[in-house]
This record gives sequence, C-alpha cells and structure tokens, in this order.
Amino acid sequence: MRRYTLRQLDTFLEVARAESVSKAAEKLHVTQPAVSTQLKQLEEVLGIALVEANGRQIRLTDAGREVEQFAIAATSQLSQLDDVVEDLKGLQRGRISLGIVGTAKYFVPMLLVHFRRKFPSIEISLQIQNRDQIFRMLERNELDLAITGRVPEALDCLSEAFATNPLGFVSAPGHPLSRRRQAPLSIFNDVDFVVRENGSGTRATMESVFEKHQIAPRIVMEMPSNESIKQAVMAGMGVTFLSLRTVRHELAAGHLVLLDMQGMPIVRQWRVAHLRTKKLAPAALGLKAFLISDGAALINVWA
Repeated sequence: MRRYTLRQLDTFLEVARAESVSKAAEKLHVTQPAVSTQLKQLEEVLGIALVEANGRQIRLTDAGREVEQFAIAATSQLSQLDDVVEDLKGLQRGRISLGIVGTAKYFVPMLLVHFRRKFPSIEISLQIQNRDQIFRMLERNELDLAITGRVPEALDCLSEAFATNPLGFVSAPGHPLSRRRQAPLSIFNDVDFVVRENGSGTRATMESVFEKHQIAPRIVMEMPSNESIKQAVMAGMGVTFLSLRTVRHELAAGHLVLLDMQGMPIVRQWRVAHLRTKKLAPAALGLKAFLISDGAALINVWA
C-alpha cells in the first residue's frame, strides 16, 4: 500500500531541481525544517536514502535519481488529472463576487494574481468595505465570498481560517512609549490614539482589549483608512492599533515602531466566509480552496 504523499514527492522534486533545501524552501514558500521533514518522511517510507551531501549542496543518490524519474511521471499525470477535473467542474470559467475588509487589501490583490495565473478566465469582482458593511452585503446575497477577521455570530455563515493576522500597537519612533520594554497596557490610560472607524474589525478588537484591561485612552481622531492613520501616527498625532500585515514596510524602514507591550501582539485569523445556505459555483469553490491551501504561505512571504 502506498504511504507516501504528493506533497512529499513535490518537495523531493523541488530539492532535486534546486540541489538545496534552503532554495527549495524559498520556492515552495515554506521553512527549511518543513522541507527537511517531508524529505525525511519520504525516505523513511521508501526505506532508501534519496539525497546526500555534496559540499554545501545536495545531490541525488543513485536510488534518488531512479525515484526522481517515477516522481516526475507521477506528478505529471496528476497535474493532467487536475486539469481534466477542473474542466469538468467548470473551474476554467466563471465569475466571483468577493468582498474584503479594508485591512485585507494589503495582500488579497497578490493572492488574486496567483489565483488568476491558474484560472485566467475567471472574472473577479472585488468590494472593499469595513467589516459591518461586508457582512451586510453578504447577508443580502450580494457577495459569494468574504475575507474578514471575524464572522458575526448572528449571521449563519460557514468560515474557515487560512492565515494569521497579528495585531499590535504602533507609534512614531520619537513617541515616549517607543522606548518602553514589556510595558503594561495600563500605560495607555489618557494616551492619545488615532483609530479606525466604528464598524471596523480592527476597531472592535482594540476596544475589546481596552475593555478587558479597563483602559481609557483619548481618541483624538477616527479615520476609515489605514493609510491615513499611518500618516497621522508618523506625524506624531498619537498611538494606533493595527494589523501588523499593514505596516510591514513602515516598520522595516523605521518610520513606525512596534510598541513592546505585555501580551502583544494579538494573533487573530484571516477567514474566508460565505452564507451557509448559498450554493457556491465551481469558481467560488475553487477560490475558497486556493485560499485555504496556498493563502498562508503566500501572505507570509508578501506581508
């Protein structure tokens, strides 16, 4: 009975092509230990060594070269099967109405580019709103799928997590709190804050943190745009609470700093959701499956 997996074969072939675990990991958008684990498991299942060290590189053993030929043939056949099944399911064409919360716009376009490389004939209509507006549209059946951080309990939805969403407090580099280490959240009492508007999922998460720790900051400005908030914070208007997926470049450039707070960052999940009663067309089902299988790795590289 076959006990090896397609992922193990794909990983083995990528290592064989790259002659390097690290380069294979980069190509597959996974960690080096993950590649090594898949390779080791394949060797254990087959009961033979497939690779050996060659200086700083890796080369195939004689057995590895033999297995490589069968693996190439097998994965090629499975790829053809995928194409046939996708045609039968109608995944080569169709239209998807997708709604996303504002914070997700930092990575969703990249995901859609990758998806449409596989399925160029599928049309996607994209709506970007805050969380409350997205779920009102979903409830009215104006959307096939929604990408959000949280799903309202009152709405009968099916949702699946596909990537992490870390959130934290950021400020300008010159802000007095930027020099604190492992500071308690209580220091935010009476601190000026620039925040997202009501109805935003980020705002709701921030308020739940403040309520839990009985914190009363000064809200000096509300803005419906992460970009406007970042500019205001960089200008010294105050502290803010944002998804760290949205500030990667500003943090790397030193324009903003992540405050070192106790219990931070908070890690939520990005989810793809749809009405339980909605019968999804093959194109929407294909996008949902793509997000769940490939979304996390692509986002971690991008943001």
